[in-house]
Amino acid sequence: MNRLYAILARDLRLAVRQGGATLMAVVFFLLTVSLFPLGVGPEPGILARIAPGVLWVAALLAAMLSLDRLFQADFEDGSLEQIALSGLPLSLVALAKAAAHWLTTGLPLLLAAPLLAVLLNMPAEGFLVLVGAMAIGTPALSLVGSIGAALTLGVRRGGVLLSLLVLPLYIPVLIFGVGAIDASIMGLNAKANLLLLAALSVAALGLCPLATAAALRLSLE
Repeated sequence: MNRLYAILARDLRLAVRQGGATLMAVVFFLLTVSLFPLGVGPEPGILARIAPGVLWVAALLAAMLSLDRLFQADFEDGSLEQIALSGLPLSLVALAKAAAHWLTTGLPLLLAAPLLAVLLNMPAEGFLVLVGAMAIGTPALSLVGSIGAALTLGVRRGGVLLSLLVLPLYIPVLIFGVGAIDASIMGLNAKANLLLLAALSVAALGLCPLATAAALRLSLE
């Protein structure tokens, strides 16, 4: 466990020191959401109606920006091979990498989402559910994305392939995340959608590190 925490702390230090991936994801999130009022017009009713979908779609795309570098740096400098030979289970390594990705990408997106919801004139009834849904659902994005990052490791122009692999798997998170916010805005109970989001994240927590470890072994052979 100490080595696991060491990997997590190392990735967080590198992310803070470089800062580029986190800033790029947040800026992309801000710019993408900000373009919608310009494209569809400033009519408050239209913006309020599309706000949940716009926020979730922009968050999905922003979370993908740094996925291709999740293992790439360690693969290029040989650190990943040393970690694999150290005896530490690759599933725990994958879990630590996904956690670091969420803390440096998913969490900033979560914090920025309410501000952008104001820009899109989203009703106040949906704000709490927006934050809750993104807090529950975005960890699944990092966990599922780690599988794609491991499968495309070392592949030339793997970013495009990574998008094709990961985007279909993100659809359930998108559906239930948007559904929870819409239900709250319409005065309905959003509990069912939030529970399904939680189930997706729990399933991803149990299955994705194992799948990512298998993909990493395949890439290292």
